[in-house]
Amino acid sequence: MPMSDRPRLVFTDVDQTLITCKSLFEFLDYYAAGRYGAEGARRAAAVREDLCARTAAGLPREEANRVYYRAWRREPVAAVEEWARRWFAERSADKGFYVRRVAEELRAHRSQGASIALVSGSFRPLLEPLAEAVGAAHVLCARLDRCGRVYTGALVGAPVIGDEKRRLVRELLARYAHIDPADCYGYGDDASDLPMLGEVGHAVRVGALAGG
Repeated sequence: MPMSDRPRLVFTDVDQTLITCKSLFEFLDYYAAGRYGAEGARRAAAVREDLCARTAAGLPREEANRVYYRAWRREPVAAVEEWARRWFAERSADKGFYVRRVAEELRAHRSQGASIALVSGSFRPLLEPLAEAVGAAHVLCARLDRCGRVYTGALVGAPVIGDEKRRLVRELLARYAHIDPADCYGYGDDASDLPMLGEVGHAVRVGALAGG
């Protein structure tokens, strides 16, 4: 069977791989300023500055993800979902939003029958509009804990970075026993994506494509 006719999965990181920005920070700024005005913008900037300082001091990225999500404590899930769709609609209209070559390659994979999986440390409200736009069938991402209708600021399970990305990729591959991982593709831009990329036969480092 020709390679293009074989069933396969295509895994892609999101920030600075499929899209050119760091969506978690951009969305936090957008949401905080939009809902809470100048005070919200100040709080979002403080979160960013604190994380930058901690990361520079050696805080692992997994822990940095946990710190980031604490900013969403007590935020209503419905409001976050609404504002995430609003952010995506506005931001994705920008010509430079997508990493063009990666988006084109994903379209080509889909036209050949492949299923796309987004694999990201981001969370579902921010990723679902993107998944719909690119036709991704799967979203493997951070899960935020809830208490009723609001977020608690805690993660359920591990941050989706490094080895956790690999675990989620393996888990999805196990659900498709008829698909050979050697026929699958992976796209990532960072060293933390290497564990995920190591699970597929065709790994693409796309840092050089950002902005292309």
